[in-house]
Amino acid sequence: MRLWAALYLMIWVVFLEFLLAMIPLAPGIQLPLHAMLGLVIVGVAYYNFAGLRSSRAPGRLKLIAKTTLWLAFLMVFLGIALLLNVGSSWNVPVLNVSVYHTILFFHIVNAFAIITQSASVATAYDMWEEREFEKGTEPGDVPSALPAPPARASP
Repeated sequence: MRLWAALYLMIWVVFLEFLLAMIPLAPGIQLPLHAMLGLVIVGVAYYNFAGLRSSRAPGRLKLIAKTTLWLAFLMVFLGIALLLNVGSSWNVPVLNVSVYHTILFFHIVNAFAIITQSASVATAYDMWEEREFEKGTEPGDVPSALPAPPARASP
């Protein structure tokens, strides 16, 4: 799979995870699907990071992809803690919520971070690959369409 496609794939897989979490399904189906998509996210995050690391892409994109991969790993551990019901009987005194709900909060926040970072990396890589930063626009000028990309030599 081409790197740009995998970068955009990550956004859609995380989006599907959000939909899956919001739409109630039979309990016997929802949890295995959620876990399976979570593992797909880890795999795609690794593929994206490895692909960017071996490319000439800007360092910032590589760093964000590395962070996204670590967040995906963190999500696995948070998900396992939620599955095991860790902290459901322990309370966080200041917040007056259970440790379980605190873990759930961080699980959700990390999901938003992953989709946000994935979208920024995919867009920035796409623009870098197409060399869109080489020609600016005048202040106030908004193009009606994107220029055609330059012809590339076939691999």
